[in-house]
Amino acid sequence: MIAEKAVLGSMLKENYLIVESNLIAAQFTNPTNRNIFQSMTELRRAGKAVDMITLLTTYSPQDLGGANYINDLTNYAQIDKFDDHVSALLDVWREREKNNVLHIAAQEDWSIDRITTELAALTEQRTSDHSDISSMLIDVYEAPFVEKDIQDGAPSGIDKVDDMTNGFQDGELTILAARPSMGKSDVMLHVAKQSGWKGYVPIIFSLEMSATSLRDRLLASTGRFSRSRMRNPYKLLTDPQKEIWPKAVGLLSETKIQIFDGSRQTVPDMRMKIRKVMSEHTGLKPLVLIDYLTLIHTDDNKQTMHLQVSAITKALKVMAREFHCPVITLAQLSRAVEQRQDKRPMMADLRESGSIEEDADVIVFLYRDAYYTKDDNDNVMELIVAKNRNGPVGTVCAWYNKFTGEVLNRGTSSQGVIA
Repeated sequence: MIAEKAVLGSMLKENYLIVESNLIAAQFTNPTNRNIFQSMTELRRAGKAVDMITLLTTYSPQDLGGANYINDLTNYAQIDKFDDHVSALLDVWREREKNNVLHIAAQEDWSIDRITTELAALTEQRTSDHSDISSMLIDVYEAPFVEKDIQDGAPSGIDKVDDMTNGFQDGELTILAARPSMGKSDVMLHVAKQSGWKGYVPIIFSLEMSATSLRDRLLASTGRFSRSRMRNPYKLLTDPQKEIWPKAVGLLSETKIQIFDGSRQTVPDMRMKIRKVMSEHTGLKPLVLIDYLTLIHTDDNKQTMHLQVSAITKALKVMAREFHCPVITLAQLSRAVEQRQDKRPMMADLRESGSIEEDADVIVFLYRDAYYTKDDNDNVMELIVAKNRNGPVGTVCAWYNKFTGEVLNRGTSSQGVIA
């Protein structure tokens, strides 16, 4: 029961975990713990603080194990290992449910197919994964006859890409891949800004660059300042640029971008931080951006890189579905690109490409011919949508200023965000 106590203790310390955990009372084995969780859930949904005092004054102390028991729960709290404790709790619940299924199956002489289906359903956290097709069809019966607003996803800020993908969709994993110096990080930051201005909360996990470096890049692209001037704005910015600076700062602050720049972050770390941000920005959808895929840390260093990447991409896909938000991660391409005449990326150029191709819903490659020709007047960036599970594929061209990091629709005036 230690896992149950650790889960409850963590929830007492961080109330947002009560709802974000997606647990239900029936999944707790200990009756007292079940009562405590049910009481915590009711208080949270009523908008009340959940602590020892509110629990004991709102509900029967006897049903909750008494004051000493509740107070002792906080000693088991481990916020950074919350997901691990939830997993352990669910493992016990699944084993219990599996035994119940087998017991009932033996009594009622179930078929092998039914037993297999019931046991398979336990591999998911949800207590029910059942959908009746008749009920589902009611929702779309009038679809051809009644105009309905199409729910756009998180915008990329590049119109033709958004036309192809309808924006980055909730529950989908997008891979943004390119060779070094093609502009991956700048495109990521461009997406973060555009989505932030449209009401999302962009959450950036930067495993390579520091938060201050990202801040300076964001300011440079927003105000159209050369990055070389960001080293010392006081000395290097011109007077007209200094006049623009406050407006750029104000615009950027409106994006609500959140940055976590720890160098050895794991997927469970990210999940915990996403929950925290969501609790602080209720009513707003998160957009998760990761720089970059193979820098995500795993605890199993004995696995091959291929198996590690496979485990990570699957975990990211699960994360996108669980939080019902878009997840975009940057990825590096292999050096094989450099050996070809046409250096535009292909699927096979993805490092550990098999698992990435399988798990990603959308794969976008970046390519700039100017990187190879060294032509500073060529500012065309190609965004090659190579995989799009629910839409078309193709190539979109945008303008890219490598000195400021600004990305624009092709044909847009280059005056930038600040006119």
